Amino acid sequence: MSDVNTNTMATLSPDSFKPIPAADKSAEFMARPKITYWSDAWRRFKQNKVALVAGVMLLLLILMVIFGPMLSPYAYDAINRDLRHAPPSTEHWFGTDELGRDIFTRICVGGRVSIAIGICGALISAIVGTLYGAISAFAGGAVDNIMMRIVEILNSVPYLLVIILLQLYLRERNLGTMLIALTITGWLGSARMVRGQLLALKNQDFVLAARTLGVSPMRIILSHLIPNTMNIIIIAITFDIPGYIFAEAFLSFIGIGIESPMTSWGAMTSIAQQSFLFYPTEMLFPSLMIAITMLSFVLLGDGLRDALDPRLRD
Repeated sequence: MSDVNTNTMATLSPDSFKPIPAADKSAEFMARPKITYWSDAWRRFKQNKVALVAGVMLLLLILMVIFGPMLSPYAYDAINRDLRHAPPSTEHWFGTDELGRDIFTRICVGGRVSIAIGICGALISAIVGTLYGAISAFAGGAVDNIMMRIVEILNSVPYLLVIILLQLYLRERNLGTMLIALTITGWLGSARMVRGQLLALKNQDFVLAARTLGVSPMRIILSHLIPNTMNIIIIAITFDIPGYIFAEAFLSFIGIGIESPMTSWGAMTSIAQQSFLFYPTEMLFPSLMIAITMLSFVLLGDGLRDALDPRLRD
């Protein structure tokens, strides 16, 4: 082997090397442009046409619930008993309900409540669950065991029982109480998910380097561990939103949701089901809004999962 290397070196001479002109930049040519993680995720997300359509549908729904009441001359709680159960028309686009209230305006106002509960509930659960799961995973040992046993105990309590007891204690049913009732145990899934992710990250070299440099545990959690699980957290939020919307609709449907005169899609569906056989359109429109919103968030979540997963990078 040494003889081969000696013969190779012996054949080299100054003539074997050719200088490259300074104007020649071909050596610095990159076959693929340098892009960040988020720009690459956006590029791959745009290639998913189904997720794009779902995002556009959600944008249109949000614009409708925000600006829709401005397009209608009727207040969401204005009663007109002379126009009870009116069919859809040019004056009342979606018709009227059993009290003569404009269904289109009530769908827009109710959509604000339903979407607000879905988005705010998912964000609150994600924040609380992420911090709880991160602290549990980073501490480890007895602290991790105790914190996870608390999660298992809370997870065994039916959330419907918690909501009923909370509403009996607060004696009111509004947006705030609904958020508290739904998120008081809604963060448990996020906590377990984040803990599992961080258990695989906390022994990585960058965490050990931060510990060696004397970085505080909370700073390691907030600056190093949580940012490396942000893609999983974003996907979880997207999938949690339709769950909270459906939970609110279910609670309103069984009569323990938003209190009148405020309304939501679930409350409108609950009222309309009493006269569904005679006036099906009154139940059709709020039910359709719930279905479209939940389906759009699920499809959007699928697209984000494919775009944010670095293993699927091409």
